[in-house]
Amino acid sequence: MTYIVNEKCIKCKYQDCIEVCPVDCFYEGMDMLVIHPEECIDCGVCEPECPVEAIVPDTEPGAKKWIAFNLHYAQEWPNITAKGEVPADADRHKDTPEKLKKFMPEGADALGGD
Repeated sequence: MTYIVNEKCIKCKYQDCIEVCPVDCFYEGMDMLVIHPEECIDCGVCEPECPVEAIVPDTEPGAKKWIAFNLHYAQEWPNITAKGEVPADADRHKDTPEKLKKFMPEGADALGGD
């Protein structure tokens, strides 16, 4: 089992999960985070830290498709080891349905940030 980040993170990127991860397996895109499924040690400490419940075990219904998504972007985006700035409009987007339609595949480095 591994943990994954799903579309609930898109446009929110609160980053509370990063502070508790003992193995630094989070990677940062412009508008979301992903977990590298091969680096995750399945400790589960990140899951309760996510205020939008975007982190789930890969055993949850619908999570399987997100394993490949997380792996793909973890290999393209920069690793993030410390909480950065949360998007100013994160709260406005936290309950938005079908966020994958708004996904931007660029990594955080495209913004010149961390």
